[in-house]
Formats: sequence, C-alpha cells, structure tokens
Amino acid sequence: MTASTPIRTRMAPSPTGDMHVGSMATLLKNYAFAKKNGGQFILRIEDTDQNRLIEGSEAELKRVIRDYGLDWDEGPGKDGGHGPYVQSQRLEIYQKKAQELINKDLAYYCFCSKERLEQIREGQRAGKKPPRYDRHCLSLSKEEAKERISAGEKYVVRLKVPANQEIKFIDLLRGEITVNSDEIDDQVLVKSDGYPTYHLAVVIDDHLMEISHIMRGEEWISSTPKRILLYKAFGWQPPIYAHIPIFLNPSGKGKMSKRKGTVSARLFLDQGYLPEAMLNFFMILGWTPKDQREILTLEEYINEFDPKDISAKSVVFDLNKLKWMNGVYIRNLELDELKIRLKPFLPEDFPTEKLEIILPLIQERLETLAQIEELTDFFYREIELDLDKLLKKANQEIVLEELSKTQIALDSLSEWSIESIEKTIRSLQESGSWKRGQYFMMLRLIMTGRKVSPPLFETIHALGRDTARDRLANAHQLVA
Repeated sequence: MTASTPIRTRMAPSPTGDMHVGSMATLLKNYAFAKKNGGQFILRIEDTDQNRLIEGSEAELKRVIRDYGLDWDEGPGKDGGHGPYVQSQRLEIYQKKAQELINKDLAYYCFCSKERLEQIREGQRAGKKPPRYDRHCLSLSKEEAKERISAGEKYVVRLKVPANQEIKFIDLLRGEITVNSDEIDDQVLVKSDGYPTYHLAVVIDDHLMEISHIMRGEEWISSTPKRILLYKAFGWQPPIYAHIPIFLNPSGKGKMSKRKGTVSARLFLDQGYLPEAMLNFFMILGWTPKDQREILTLEEYINEFDPKDISAKSVVFDLNKLKWMNGVYIRNLELDELKIRLKPFLPEDFPTEKLEIILPLIQERLETLAQIEELTDFFYREIELDLDKLLKKANQEIVLEELSKTQIALDSLSEWSIESIEKTIRSLQESGSWKRGQYFMMLRLIMTGRKVSPPLFETIHALGRDTARDRLANAHQLVA
C-alpha cells in the first residue's frame, strides 16, 4: 500500500439484531477517517450466517446509521462499482475463490461429521489442549474427495495452514504483532450449506472492494492472523489494521453487555439521547483532540481524528458523562428545534398549547428528551400534597392566613403575568412578615407537589390562573 492509495474504510454489520453502541462508535471512526482523507466509506451487509438472521434487521441497521446522522458512500442502494454489497448475493464469487485455493493445494475438502468433531474436541479438552481440527481429511486425494461429493456426502472446505511460519501484521495502536502458524487451526472456509464462513468472505470482500484500512473491535485481533494467511494464499496485499478497545460497563467491570444495561444504539435514541450528543460521546471515548476539549462537532472530529491516537486501553462507557453531554446539547437547541425533537416523547395528555411556555422552564434541567414527562407532569396532572411538609416550618394558623391572602391577591390580578405574580407574592411576604423560605417552599409544594421545580413565579404563570386557584383552595381545605 502506497501513500497514493485511496483511503477506503468499511463497516460490515450482520443483520442478526440491533446495532451495538460499540459498533456504532467503530463505524464513526471508519466514517471520519475516510472523510478526512477524501476517501470512501463502504457499508457491507454480512449475512452469511443464515441461521441467525432476523427479519427486518438489515433495514433497521441502515435506518439507525442514518438516524445518527451518518451515511455511506458505497453500499446497499449506492453502487460504487464494487457491488453487490450484501454477502448472500456474492456466493458465486466466494465459491470461485475457494476453488482457486483448492486447485492450488492451499485448501481441502473435509467430510468429518459434527459428532466426530465433537469427540475430537472433548478429547483435546480432557487433555487440556486447545480444541482444533486433527487434519483427518487432509490426506484425501482430490479424486477421492470428488467421488464422495458426487455420492452426496456433506462437506466443508478448510484452509491448509502452513507449518511453523511467522505471521506478522501491523496494528496502528499496538505496533507489530507476530503469531506462529502452528497456533492456527485449519479453519473452515466454506460451510456445508455452500455459504462461506466470515473468515473467507471478509477477506475476499475487503480485497475486491479495495478496503485500505480496517478499524474494528480488539476481539478480532486473534483472528487477524487467519486473515493474513488468506491474503497470502491469494497473493493479495493485506489492508492496514487498527483494533479498537472494547467499552467497559458503566461500573468499569467487564465488557459492556446486555446483561448490564442498554447496549443498543437504537435504544439510546429511544431513551431521548440526541444523535449528535451520542456521536460526540463516542468521539472522546479513548481519544481526545490536542486541546483536550470535549464538545466537538462531527466536522471538527473529521478534521482532527487519527486512528493512531486512539488509546489501546479499554474505556468505561460513563453514563453520567453521557447524560451531562446530552444535557449540553439539549440546552444549546433553539426552542423551535427542541419542540420538534421532543414531539415523540410528549405524553398524550400534555397540553401542547402550553408547550411554548413550559419548555423554557425545564430546558436547563433536561438531560434526556424522555425526561420531559417527569419534569412537567405537575403542569397538567393532579398532584398529591403532604400536610406534614406544608406545616413543617409554620403552624396551622399562619399557613391558613398565607393561603387565604395569597388566593385573594392572585384572584385580584388584572393581568396574569410573571411580573405581576412575582410582585404580588413578594409584597405579601414582606407585608405579612412571613418567613420567606417557609412561604416560598409552601407555595412551591402547593403548585408542583415537589420541593424542587422550575422557578416559582414562572411556574405559577404557566399553570394558569384557574389551576393556581384550585391548588391553593385544595391546600386550604387540607390544612383546615
């Protein structure tokens, strides 16, 4: 690979379920690196494991990528001359290439049954040896193999791994990695159903699609020597690799998994995280710009990102940090844009005619869009009052006096505005010599049912004259 080689990266998800946030973060890195270098980002659908396919999963994978604000230059629906981009549509290519390896005596047919293979593995495990194929079929002649195939026997195609060879490759994060070929099994290249294994298909596809750089999870490091052997067998130049560390659970212990919480890229959007905030969070997990800033646009990230600067250490998927960052993005939204983003999260009974008044009161406190209900439900639903809390710092007589005078004063307002409400309530507190903290907290509890709420006067205004009157009357009845 030379300096003039076009930068072409790829992401190749399997349509077997939701896209993992770790996969989306890796996709972002591949996307950004291609864009930075004027190259192409390719999407490929790897559906060779037909038993695990989930109907509708491919469409959802493509949809969630776009919902995160990203897209592909080549892939399904965008043919750049290297298609098709769905592996099940490329079977003829894989079969032809596998036959080339057989003809060059670099691969062979294997007729061993599942039962025999399991017996071998059990014996190896009992002897505390790594499970691997015993090369039982390696000595079969091509003529005998063809006769057994003609007779209808099931078979797979295996790679003939050379003995005692050093396999080397460069990882951008870790430098040179060397593995001896004696540690590598004769991997299956073509399964009994005629479909290629991931190992064969990915090498053929990456070469034919001219992929220059592969950024993927570090769990694939151990399988990379197998890919290098295949590149060598075909006489092809391998791409450049960068294996990205896994995300750790928010607790900091163990790989991020479904058992420990949400891992689906879609579910984070469904929980009210903004796609641009999610992308920004992915950007700074294990990588930081030279000035150490944390808030980055996609364009800034593309300009500054270099895979060589990714940390080789696993990073914690810090949900507190993500919520903080999401809150920053929500606060920076214009009100009209926030209204659009919130629409899917508004409860059915939300008074949309009051949205314009309510939103500015809670925008600062929103960490996710889904919190809109819990932060606003007191505006449009009945609240529960706690008598003990109302009387906590004042006796019954004082509270009744405060309630009566407040109700009369608010009823007498000719203009229902924040300014008139604030002026009236402050005047009442001062002229009655009521304890300010007690009186304001009492009003907050009466109006919202909570000790913590948006600014008091703005809240009373947003509730409206009738609701404020009703809540004062209900409190008066409760205290009396």
